[in-house]
Amino acid sequence: MAPPPSSPSMAPPRLIHSAPGLLDTCSQLPPPSAVAEKMSGPATDTPSAIQICRIMRPDDANVAGNVHGGTILKMIEEAGAIISTRHCNSQNGERCVAALARVERTDFLSPMCIGEVAHVSAEITYTSKHSVEVQVHVMSENILTGTKKLTNKATLWYVPLSLKNVDKVLEVPPIVYSRQELEEEGRKRYEAQKLQRMETTWRNGDMVQPVANPEPNTVSYSQSSLIHLVGPSDCTLHGFVHGGVTMKLMDEVAGIVAARHCKTNIVTASVDAINFHDKIRKGCVVTISGRMTFTSNKSMEIEVLVDADPVVDNSQKRYRAASAFFTYVSLNQEGKPLPVPQLVPETEDEKKRFEDGKGRYVQMKAKRQGHTEPQP
Repeated sequence: MAPPPSSPSMAPPRLIHSAPGLLDTCSQLPPPSAVAEKMSGPATDTPSAIQICRIMRPDDANVAGNVHGGTILKMIEEAGAIISTRHCNSQNGERCVAALARVERTDFLSPMCIGEVAHVSAEITYTSKHSVEVQVHVMSENILTGTKKLTNKATLWYVPLSLKNVDKVLEVPPIVYSRQELEEEGRKRYEAQKLQRMETTWRNGDMVQPVANPEPNTVSYSQSSLIHLVGPSDCTLHGFVHGGVTMKLMDEVAGIVAARHCKTNIVTASVDAINFHDKIRKGCVVTISGRMTFTSNKSMEIEVLVDADPVVDNSQKRYRAASAFFTYVSLNQEGKPLPVPQLVPETEDEKKRFEDGKGRYVQMKAKRQGHTEPQP
């Protein structure tokens, strides 16, 4: 006797794709997003969207129970790396791994706490000849009450690097758009991020120098550095550091700077575009340096610079690998924003960085309010 045909209601649930180290929970995926329905990769068996999730543990959070921004950034990058690498290998040809080149500005819309489940959804929204744009949404779920909230939205850019030759960038299989406007909008985003990446190169020679006996509320008082030896667990198949590992270290240093400045509980509010200027090899010693650049009434902007020193390779000198601006806020015991001590810039360079930071703050505030120009 033949088995009865399966009905749609009896079909097994689609399981969440999990990255290494992220497998804690699985559930049914929500209906595909509008973008995922509108496009697909050249290989019909390759999905254009995935979701990963895991529960937040005590070692993911600060002493107040708020999950570190770096932990969330690392999960975002892992989801992006999975879907972009899968897409770039969806056609027959040279095998590759997708390397993170840039992360656009990322806002932390709501804190995530210990015990909540992070749902990270990623989808490919644009491809150029040599790059992939991945958009990621992060939801937090309180598994006791079932409450869910959006905590992050991010856009990441990846490039496919050959497994045979790490310096060789391969071509990306194109995706198919349902409407021409979607491709045109993606091309505009691609051109805009190219210009912005070029604008950051002038800061590559800037260094954070220690100062003896600094005064409170000055740049020198809170500036901090972290030194990390790159090991195998930090790296991709190529032997280069995962972008998510670098972002997590950057957030840790920015958090130390913010905590030293205001001496209260602090959380990541946003991250300006993170530019990855060069790859970091296994065995390098990386120095992640952070310094306060600007303070508003309730926020702090911290510049973070990542320098790599290939100590086992005498042919290469120390170089700038990544840079970004992090924004932190100070919170009281009830999780409400507190005023932060005002930064006291001392040198001409510090005063210039303060004014530049003020300009970024005013511009972003106006953008959030829906204005094209700051209003008086």
